Amino acid sequence: AKKNPSKYKEEFYREYAFFLKEGICQDFEFQEQLSKLLYFETSKTMAGELSSLEEYVSRCTPEQKEIYYLCAPSRELALESPYLEAFEKAGREVIFVYSAIDDFVMANLEKFGGRALVSAEKGDIDLGSKDDDEDEEEGEIDGGDGSKKKRAVLSESQATEFCAWMKQTLGERVSRCRVTNRLGSSPAIVTDNESGALRRMMRMVETTESGNPDAMKLPPQQVEINPKHPLIAGINSMRENEPALAKVCVEQIFDNCLVAAGLLDDSRTMLPRLNDLLLSLVMNAENKTGDGGNDNDEKKA
Repeated sequence: AKKNPSKYKEEFYREYAFFLKEGICQDFEFQEQLSKLLYFETSKTMAGELSSLEEYVSRCTPEQKEIYYLCAPSRELALESPYLEAFEKAGREVIFVYSAIDDFVMANLEKFGGRALVSAEKGDIDLGSKDDDEDEEEGEIDGGDGSKKKRAVLSESQATEFCAWMKQTLGERVSRCRVTNRLGSSPAIVTDNESGALRRMMRMVETTESGNPDAMKLPPQQVEINPKHPLIAGINSMRENEPALAKVCVEQIFDNCLVAAGLLDDSRTMLPRLNDLLLSLVMNAENKTGDGGNDNDEKKA
């Protein structure tokens, strides 16, 4: 691997990567040696370019004590993942893993070179970028008609109240709801959850063996919200005036979190709610058009 890395990656690794990963999960005596032969794409490599764990560590800053990885179906989805936002902001490299066995390898390996292997979906990750961007709080957003308006941001007390309402609204689906500063363009995420890839694999096995399609019910999730996001601020405003619509919106945000984490067992369950949201948007647009039409008729008269 070191004498001729390009040949190793293009020929040997392409052919035997699965067996190396299987060895890490089964042969603990040689786990450390085998881990040095693994290669992955990362957030700082080009598409298709593979990097070893040793190469990743060599690029780490001295203060970085952990190796971060993110499981996603593809590179494109990994780059768009809300879990990657904080790492990009902090300039931290993240390893991309695309299959259940890769996720299983990371869970079994636990450490490499004295650094812990940590999933990007873990909560309480400290990247040293806490609230260092005050421009986000005072920024502007598109008002929808070409105008700009000041970004609404929940205060600490508002965010606490919103979390309590969200947990109550979602019931047993949520174990905890709290505020996070790790998000930028995403309204919320679920953290400290089980691996989506491993869950799908285990659920398929359990369903096949038991014949029960409801096998392995999803446990309550921990939700983290972004108090600076327009959706969160907007739903918070709707709680009093349009509680039914606010409930539908927060349920959709929660399902979006599950999709991002790979935990939504059947996305078809969202369809009725999505249709209701679309209907609400269409009716709102029709009302605005109708009001505009009445104004024009009055002017003509």
